[in-house]
Amino acid sequence: MASNKMKVDIYTDGAARGNPDGPGGYGCILRYTDPDGNLHEREYSEGYKQTTNNRMELMAAIAGLEKLIKPCSVTIYSDSKYLTDAFNKHWVESWVRKGWKRGKNEDVKNVDLWKRLLDAMKPHDVEFVWVKGHDGDDLNERCDALATAAADSLR
Repeated sequence: MASNKMKVDIYTDGAARGNPDGPGGYGCILRYTDPDGNLHEREYSEGYKQTTNNRMELMAAIAGLEKLIKPCSVTIYSDSKYLTDAFNKHWVESWVRKGWKRGKNEDVKNVDLWKRLLDAMKPHDVEFVWVKGHDGDDLNERCDALATAAADSLR
């Protein structure tokens, strides 16, 4: 059955400059078509101190979802295999069942952000799609530039 929710594409990228003790940043672009058929794009970016690339990828996805006002059908495009595999290969569900452990009881990193991402996803139909980084995809390249500029602004 097809969803009657508005379709939104979220492109994400994270940058860790001087990982893990330097500043990092994320870039996020939301693309959607309004009821009148007009295409819209909105950009968001922010920098964080002492962070890693995985945290920035998570923040980019969270920021995009948290900007949505009503439930939507969302596709999140990310060049982070870790982020997309976490959902497409059901790692997150496994971590939750194991009490946020992975492998041989190794703690899952960034649990605070994984939980926040799961909360942000709740009202939406979300799928994750991996895109190869630096392959010339305009939105992916713009997200990378946003993330890098946000990280560098903290230097």
